[in-house]
Amino acid sequence: MVTHTRTERRAREQQAWAIAARVADPEVPVLTIEDLGVLRAVSIEERDGRERVRVDITPTYSGCPAIDAIRDDVVLALTAGGFECVEVRLVLSPAWTTDWMSEAGKHKLAEYGIAPPNGRAAVARASGPVRVSLAVRCPQCGSLDTREVSRFGSTSCKALYECRACLEPFDHFKVL
Repeated sequence: MVTHTRTERRAREQQAWAIAARVADPEVPVLTIEDLGVLRAVSIEERDGRERVRVDITPTYSGCPAIDAIRDDVVLALTAGGFECVEVRLVLSPAWTTDWMSEAGKHKLAEYGIAPPNGRAAVARASGPVRVSLAVRCPQCGSLDTREVSRFGSTSCKALYECRACLEPFDHFKVL
């Protein structure tokens, strides 16, 4: 029988968050689900004398093929971390936005060779001018002399670009 004080439960929730936060994105393994902003909430409740962990995740888009792998990896990580009852919920509203990505995650993308999103998603702005991205910086050489080759790259979240300076192709994580 598990009974925790509110302070103990909060500490366990922070521990569970820390474990889930380290789960890697299966499509871009240098990023964690926390870096991406896919990890939305972790809570613990006691029911029937058992500690139950609930994790909320939001996919980068509703048809994301990696979400099942992410869910399984979160469950495995938490059970390996000593949490017996784990439920991972898919939360579609509000929809994921690149605004939820951490600055560390954007930096990791650039180091990995993927141009990170530049700007804020339109859904995040209530009103005012719309920012237009005129160029995407090449993650290889830093040039702004780039062009979009295909609206969709290796995944639907990314577009395929080419650098005219170094002639290297690269993915650009779209602002969503």
